[in-house]
Amino acid sequence: MGEIKVSPDYNWFRSTVPLKKIIVDDDDSKVWSLYDAGPRSIRCPLIFLPPVSGTADVFFQQILALTGWGYRVIALQYPVYWDHLEFCDGFRKLLDHLQLDKVHLFGASLGGFLAQKFAEYTHKSPRVQSLILCNSFSDTSIFNQTWTANSFWLMPAFMLKKIVLGNFASGPLDPEMADGIDFMVDRLESLGQSELASRLTLNCQNSYVEPHKIRDIPVTIMDVFDQSALSTEAKEEMYKLYPNARRAHLKTGGNFPYLCRSAEVNLYIQIHLLQFHGTRYAAIDPAMVSAEELEVQKISLHTSNEQEEQ
Repeated sequence: MGEIKVSPDYNWFRSTVPLKKIIVDDDDSKVWSLYDAGPRSIRCPLIFLPPVSGTADVFFQQILALTGWGYRVIALQYPVYWDHLEFCDGFRKLLDHLQLDKVHLFGASLGGFLAQKFAEYTHKSPRVQSLILCNSFSDTSIFNQTWTANSFWLMPAFMLKKIVLGNFASGPLDPEMADGIDFMVDRLESLGQSELASRLTLNCQNSYVEPHKIRDIPVTIMDVFDQSALSTEAKEEMYKLYPNARRAHLKTGGNFPYLCRSAEVNLYIQIHLLQFHGTRYAAIDPAMVSAEELEVQKISLHTSNEQEEQ
């Protein structure tokens, strides 16, 4: 379903970018699935962390576009982890395995929360160079489900899927957003009971971000002005937590702007990463910088002119 509806590029992506499976824990059942694309010479790539319902390929449009510009990008799918500390320890081992000292993280919803927790976890020996937080949150109590977090593991898969689908937009949607939701429903169907139960547990387990531990990390907060699972209060809390963060607002995009508003999302990612060009933390091949910067400035100018005309 998702392959046809979202974009013909999806089939091309699946046929050209191999999915790797890596085990870094003593438990052989904990398998990281990932797409690693772009120049291997880049030692500080951009890593994408999906939401509860997502798999590594939900970021296929970012992978295709950004690698075309010369970036190295990695999109992940988590193994089954039941608490944030366990996740952070596993992710650190994965970065060690990939021989990556520092990385940029793009996290969507739960992925954004886990990105913040990992930055916090490694604050004494930093592994996170910057954060892009898309429709994300800093405190799990916003979902009012901390009391049920310990019972998700008991629930059957159909019930867990129903919980997740309850946060998907309904009602009239433009074709791109409808296709994006269809794609995410398709991805959700591919997840097993333990995968879904563990992600919902991480999403709702009582926890919050300690901002003083990650205040020096450059942050871009990306959110949408239309309907999403995130409340206005949760968004305001993020702005307060990161007063110096760049803000990337999308008029529309719902829960999955990286699928249905990929051109805008990709532009904001490029603008965020521009600050690292010419440093050892650049996520782009240096030979591609001038052409890429020129194009970003051109698109940026075009976008701002359009907004002024409206």
